[in-house]
Amino acid sequence: MRVVVIGGTGHIGSYLVPRLVRAGHEVVVLTRGEREPYHPDAAWRRAERLRVDRDAEDAAGTFGTRIAELDADAVIDLVCFTLPSARHLAEALRGRTGLLLHCGTIWVHGPLVHVPVAEDEPRESFGEYGVAKLEVESYLLGQARRGGTPTTVLHPGHIVGPGWPPCNPAGNFELDVFGAIARGEEIALPNFGLETLHHVHADDVAQAFERALHRRSAVIGESFHVVSPQALTLRGYAAAVAGWFGAPSRLRFEPFEEWARDLDPAVAKTSWEHIAHSPSMSIDKARSLLGYAPRYSSLQAVRESLAWLIARRQVDTGGRSLA
Repeated sequence: MRVVVIGGTGHIGSYLVPRLVRAGHEVVVLTRGEREPYHPDAAWRRAERLRVDRDAEDAAGTFGTRIAELDADAVIDLVCFTLPSARHLAEALRGRTGLLLHCGTIWVHGPLVHVPVAEDEPRESFGEYGVAKLEVESYLLGQARRGGTPTTVLHPGHIVGPGWPPCNPAGNFELDVFGAIARGEEIALPNFGLETLHHVHADDVAQAFERALHRRSAVIGESFHVVSPQALTLRGYAAAVAGWFGAPSRLRFEPFEEWARDLDPAVAKTSWEHIAHSPSMSIDKARSLLGYAPRYSSLQAVRESLAWLIARRQVDTGGRSLA
């Protein structure tokens, strides 16, 4: 196939593009800047790369036409965040491509009732990002089911892997949370540490996109969760990280408002958003219809990412090494 990947040098694309090239596809990668992929791979030499400012071309009304004129059998959109942008692309591709694969987010779900949650559970999204992505999903799948551009939506969890800081046991991205745990220091967690996070390795996300590309008839008009097999509780996550360093797990728990009092407001907001969602997603549908088979558990994915950060001296472990 001729496959266009929009945003192909990001974390997912860094794994996905080489997968597609090695599978024999003709791959065209669109990026806004000149950033190199997260990981070197000889397969990139066989992918065509085009530099495009999507925001500017969306505003000018030319982006969709540009993509349509590439005459792709499939388009993979990894960086669409607003309904107008999604509508513009889908309308331009109608009748011009066999499949549009869109990258969503598990945050299209709001508070959960049954866990792990399935894709057909009612959506009660909250927060600017989750609400916007739910609008995009609803439009794209709706138009696909009415005979528009054939579209499938994949919803990754908290993406991790080398080159990308993991969401930590406090629900934010402050690297010294890992450092303090490694050094055996006491850390505070919000509430009782029973809220959840659901990570996924970037290569497992890439795997899901590749499998969806090859199962067009089974996936049009459908959405899929793309996460590890199991979510983590905050306290269980912290204890596991301590164990990697042979350190004691020294945790204390505080009501969220008290816990967040001395934090930078932006960091506290990030933690609140993660624990308020407390995702725990089912991948049964992706396993059944895509053949999705994640290689990494949540902890394995985080550990690989953390090892990369430590090797580059971005986390102070107090001299302790990963066991």
